[in-house]
Amino acid sequence: MSTDASTDASTDRAPTAETTARRRLAADEEALRRPRRPVTLGGTFRGFWRYPSPWMIGGTLVVTLAVRVAVGGWRLSDLWGPVALVALFPVLEWLIHVFVLHWRPRRVAGVTLDTLLARKHREHHGDPRDVPLVFIPWRALVWVLVGYNAVALLAFPRVGQALSFMLSVAVLGLLYEWTHYLIHSDYKPRTRAYKAVWRNHRLHHYKNEHYWFTVTTTATADRLFGTYPDPATVPTSPTAKDLHGG
Repeated sequence: MSTDASTDASTDRAPTAETTARRRLAADEEALRRPRRPVTLGGTFRGFWRYPSPWMIGGTLVVTLAVRVAVGGWRLSDLWGPVALVALFPVLEWLIHVFVLHWRPRRVAGVTLDTLLARKHREHHGDPRDVPLVFIPWRALVWVLVGYNAVALLAFPRVGQALSFMLSVAVLGLLYEWTHYLIHSDYKPRTRAYKAVWRNHRLHHYKNEHYWFTVTTTATADRLFGTYPDPATVPTSPTAKDLHGG
């Protein structure tokens, strides 16, 4: 009777930590033995369109282009807005990353000031492999698209000129989302230019979150603002995955 009870108790006992570790190791080894399909640029691109942000920005691009063609009245002055935006984009990207995405929550008059963009970016740093967190949150993106387009329509003297600028914003927005997604995917760099962009952003996430803020460019703004140090001289930050230390 006592022997049977002892046997039953040992059977029902939870697995030890050593047993659990062996099981996990065996599962990992089995996963490594399974043939893996190579990660291609085409497959990564198809995966990109599984998320709402690319469709939202792409849809805005298509609609804006259609309206711009319908309005007509193309002039050489249509170019100065897009040219200025492209020239300033590395700096704008740096400023948004530092002051919007890395916003530290503050309490003012008993109210905590925080934003959805900053909260989601902190989550993104916490788990850079969580793909949905790579993209601009769709609820924030709605307001970003409305805001950019409203400002453009008010700021430019002609509707056609405003639409040309809005087109350039949509193109750069889609480029940003694609580049950021590609960096965090399993696709490995094949060109020197992309490898530099890939390396900079990986250093930002896994080395030190206080440097390497550019995403789509090869550190133009980081060099300008002094956030492009030699990685060998920078200590690994304990808060790279926990912005502001929680």
